[in-house]
Amino acid sequence: MTGSAHVRAKPLWLRKLRLVTGLTLFYYVTSHLLNHSLGNISIPAMEAGMVVQKWVWQGVIGTAVLYSALTTHYLLGLWAFYERRHFGWTVTEVVQLVLGLSIPFLLMNHLFVTRISLAVYATEKGYAQELYSFWVSAPHLGVLQVSVLIVAWIHGCIGLYQWLRLKPMFTRWMPYLFCSAILLPVLALLGFFQGGRTMLSLAQDPAWRAANLNPWQIGTPPHNQQLVLWRDRSLWTAAALLAFVLLARLVRAWREWRGTAIRVTYPNGRSVRVPIGFSVLEASRSARIPHASICGGRGRCSTCRIRVIAGTGRIPPPLPGEQAVLRRIAAEPVVRLACQLRPMGDISVVPLLPADWPLAALRRREWPMPGEERFIVVLMVDMRDSTRLIETRLPFDAVFIVDRFVTAAGAAVDANGGRVSHFLGDGLMATFGLGCGSTEACRQALSALIAIGHNVENLNRVLLAETGEEIRFGVGVHCGSAVVGEIGYGAMRTFTTLGDAANVAARLEGSCKHFGCEAVISHDVWRIAGLSPDALPGRETTLRGRSEPLLVHPIEMVRQLKEFVAMRDGASV
Repeated sequence: MTGSAHVRAKPLWLRKLRLVTGLTLFYYVTSHLLNHSLGNISIPAMEAGMVVQKWVWQGVIGTAVLYSALTTHYLLGLWAFYERRHFGWTVTEVVQLVLGLSIPFLLMNHLFVTRISLAVYATEKGYAQELYSFWVSAPHLGVLQVSVLIVAWIHGCIGLYQWLRLKPMFTRWMPYLFCSAILLPVLALLGFFQGGRTMLSLAQDPAWRAANLNPWQIGTPPHNQQLVLWRDRSLWTAAALLAFVLLARLVRAWREWRGTAIRVTYPNGRSVRVPIGFSVLEASRSARIPHASICGGRGRCSTCRIRVIAGTGRIPPPLPGEQAVLRRIAAEPVVRLACQLRPMGDISVVPLLPADWPLAALRRREWPMPGEERFIVVLMVDMRDSTRLIETRLPFDAVFIVDRFVTAAGAAVDANGGRVSHFLGDGLMATFGLGCGSTEACRQALSALIAIGHNVENLNRVLLAETGEEIRFGVGVHCGSAVVGEIGYGAMRTFTTLGDAANVAARLEGSCKHFGCEAVISHDVWRIAGLSPDALPGRETTLRGRSEPLLVHPIEMVRQLKEFVAMRDGASV
């Protein structure tokens, strides 16, 4: 049973092989379209471009690479069709699959009358002979040729988009790639049309026909009949392979639903009973439970990741492909990719990302932060007399001044390792300690407080010259254990802090008016930061909502903190 679960997971090398063969074929189609676009110049220009095509693709190495890539990519496409369940398909995935499976049927005739004819009968066909066939002797083959080019190009562009869209650089390059995806086939079709118009005129010239429609150029009737026979057999073979895959899907579904089943349980109390061998993502999709998976379940984006909270003994270890993704996001041992995990027994899981997590955030490697309890420092800063400012100034002027103040405070927080949690009208709340220890968090908060004073002082110099007034502010700083994380719906998520530390910091900021100072720092922050209690004796204050008095350190002017920090640093030296 363990072995079967491992076989069902897609190995990393298989995905890389599909990518490499797909890129090879996409390069071949691109060079073909470029050659067709030369028809906008002339048929001789197309023939000249064909020299390069033949040098690249008709040599021993080029031929081996091309046909190996074509065969392997088609077989991998059939395997993907067999492997993928009937649920969870997107329109894009359906279009890509249908186009990809139709390519051999559209391509087979062109393959036999050109490459196979050259290899077996040494028939030297060029653009002149092909255009004559497409526009004069068998126009329906021209329609088939245009169809296969368009189908192959769209299929390749979808695959390239699926590969590149998760990369950070894609947003920057997307306009250029989109223009190329539209422009190249349009130029190729115009070249094909212009070459066809020229051919309709040349075909009336007996001298041209005598020079270009010889048996060694277009083949003899017996040879062409044999090529048609081989083509038809190949078409039947391709159809039989597709029918075999469809039958295999039906047999697999019948056996799975008659075999052993497992149960996957989700946080909302829902549970899904699915056949053993299903991945967790397939279980979610089968029950229409929303589950993030931007890459479509290919094990590349990590958005489907889950935390296994029960049944860890019934899951196989991750294969190298899944391990590589989990290492990239520094996942815990109980975190797995839902698209790769195929449990062997009942398990309970918690999806870690919202089902509608935006693609733009994924490219920037921005993940929602799950709630966790940890030591943090909260800094609350508020602008004084903002109500009077709004009453005495034009609305735009008041908003401009408040915005400048919040920007000055936020920049100070960012520069000292903090994170702005909330904007509170004319102030903000910042959190420190999300990525460091308690001592460093307290020191970062005090450094940010000094920087706020410096930034507002510089801002006041400008405002005094413009308005004749200065901005005054109050700051409260406290620390403690709190739950931090992101809450919200969909893309509208915000970082929040739940705990006593935030409430006390807000009360301390309000007590600045009572003490007549710019900042009030709790003694816990003062002590953990390593500042001497003798440098600035503490004062007890009773805050609303708290029965016990709190020891705090009021700072009349924020710039005074520099002296206490300097004393601490000097003592440490």
